[in-house]
Amino acid sequence: MRIGAIADLHVDRHESLTPKDYLMNLIEVVDAQQLDLLIIAGDISNTFELTHNFITEFQQMCRIPIRFIPGNHDFWTSEVHTSSKTILQRYMEMDACLMNRPYIINDRWAIVGNPAWYDHRYGDHERFSEARIDRGKFKGATWQDKEKINWDYSDRSLSQLAAAQARKDLETLRDKQIILVTHIVTHPRFVVPTPHRIFDFFNAFIGTRDFDELYQDFPIRYSIMGHVHFRKQIEEKGVRYICPCLGYPRQWRTPHISREINDTLAIIEIED
Repeated sequence: MRIGAIADLHVDRHESLTPKDYLMNLIEVVDAQQLDLLIIAGDISNTFELTHNFITEFQQMCRIPIRFIPGNHDFWTSEVHTSSKTILQRYMEMDACLMNRPYIINDRWAIVGNPAWYDHRYGDHERFSEARIDRGKFKGATWQDKEKINWDYSDRSLSQLAAAQARKDLETLRDKQIILVTHIVTHPRFVVPTPHRIFDFFNAFIGTRDFDELYQDFPIRYSIMGHVHFRKQIEEKGVRYICPCLGYPRQWRTPHISREINDTLAIIEIED
């Protein structure tokens, strides 16, 4: 069985290509790679409506199932009367969303998904206080989640809640090998290398340590993540960590979307 994984499509960030262009090129690559299942690890777009439509159209047009978790951008809202909590609930009502809905592949394998949330512990706390990190402002830049997401919880509380929910899902699948899908980074080797002009500060918003114990307590064999716009894999203690981010067009290596999607796509092969 061939499972494809990709993250951070950001289908609304290209100057000339439309979300439909992204969709059609993704389906073309999925078909060419003869995938049996596709996983998207968040940040499809900057609005619920566009992300919802993208997933729905993929389901209608492609021969294989898709499973996804939303990323931080997928929770953004510019509407005063629409809360991020409401958007979260809408995602959880989608049958393709992995949140609170693990996907059992076969008798041996299952997928557990949760966006996770950053807990600030990947930040430089020798230079920056927790209060300053929590404000999300550095050198004239503001971490955009602070302006476009309106959770009722602190970042650290959200991270703990996400880890607790992931643990609850994992507890139901102790007899399975696990593919864990998050949006937020769960391994420190995926932070932006420092020293860096701004990520000395903003690395605090890249990852979480609250998932660390899950890798010790459950048979997680693959860990798919996004958020940081890397295309990188490492293996450690029997877990393959995969960050397959398409990223913004300015971060692409070529101007050709089909080639970029193909080169970004990570493929996991498991027994049927």
